Amino acid sequence: MFNPITLAISEKDLNSVVKPLLEVLNVLVPVLLSVVGAVGAIWVIFLGVKYAKAEEPQEHEKARNSLKNAIIGFVLIFVLLIALQIGLSLFTNWYKTYEPVSF
Repeated sequence: MFNPITLAISEKDLNSVVKPLLEVLNVLVPVLLSVVGAVGAIWVIFLGVKYAKAEEPQEHEKARNSLKNAIIGFVLIFVLLIALQIGLSLFTNWYKTYEPVSF
């Protein structure tokens, strides 16, 4: 009997879609971690210098808030990229053990 779900999710179709995606993500995630780390370090140093040079209380407060927001943002980006890396490894393990279900 013809089953469109089994046909749509055949092993051949899944392999042709997932394999290139996994290859790109496996190359891209470490590069993104490096770039975000480098840009984050430079930006936090810049904001730290701006914070240290602030003379008026309003500038001091504004620079402190900018520094705090930058640190929170970069930590969040790192956490999400690491979660993507973990999820990618889980997805890869699932994909390697995938067996098409026939209805």
